[in-house]
Amino acid sequence: MRISRERGRKYEEKEAAGPMLTIGEASWLLHVHNNTLRRWNEQGLIKAYRIGARGDRRFKKEDIDALLLKQTKGYVKRSLTN
Repeated sequence: MRISRERGRKYEEKEAAGPMLTIGEASWLLHVHNNTLRRWNEQGLIKAYRIGARGDRRFKKEDIDALLLKQTKGYVKRSLTN
């Protein structure tokens, strides 16, 4: 999946506006496919907040940061023990 600079700029504008992220923005930050993020939500790895009549998912920036930190710690720990 190729991420455009335009999408990055839109994320930066959104970041200034508020902490809730769409599934596209959150998956872009995590470098995963939208469906992967949906699956992680269904498995309880990350919390999503449903909004609107369609039940669109929104994610808190803090939750994304926590997941990134958790993934990074695991990677560092594994690389140090090998």
